[in-house]
Amino acid sequence: MKSLSLTPLSAGFAAFLLLAAQGNAQTDEAPDTSAGSPALGLSTGEVIAPDGDGDSYVGATHGDWELVCVRVPDQEDPCQMYQLLRDGEGNATAEISIFPLPAGNEAVAGATILTPLETLLTAQLVKQVDGGETKRYPFTFCTAIGCIARVGFTAAEVDAFRRGARATWTLVPVAAPDQRVDLNMSLIGFTAAFNELSEAQ
Repeated sequence: MKSLSLTPLSAGFAAFLLLAAQGNAQTDEAPDTSAGSPALGLSTGEVIAPDGDGDSYVGATHGDWELVCVRVPDQEDPCQMYQLLRDGEGNATAEISIFPLPAGNEAVAGATILTPLETLLTAQLVKQVDGGETKRYPFTFCTAIGCIARVGFTAAEVDAFRRGARATWTLVPVAAPDQRVDLNMSLIGFTAAFNELSEAQ
């Protein structure tokens, strides 16, 4: 079976996704050229103090889950659950970040999953918890670093995570469309990590 590998980005990429999910992405405002040459539309930049804003850090660890947080000025630092997913041979292949959603939605939790660019997108991602029912999720978009699926979990799915021991995410390599790659997601510590984020919310 073809082995897919992904250079672990750990907290760095998780922090980027966390900020995007929290709505802190850049706006569509026109660039500020006041410090440069307005006639040419150029900016010479602005010196900023290295105060650590935007840096990511691990706020806590619960079993196999880390709470990755981002320093945000004048706000409580947003955090998400994070885990590096490995294939059957132990290769770091994908990453997942999970976060609780506000009450009143069909999905009570959201997740962002990063897989290698060599993933066959039409095969989608398939999830199974402890040999239970399987569910398929589409990919949302790809970047230079990999392909991303943004999914929502219902209350029943979150309860299955709480009760379970392991979930399996299955993807298909482009180079070997007749094969599957199973990625293990440990559920050890899931309940404690999810409860901590939910209480903070």
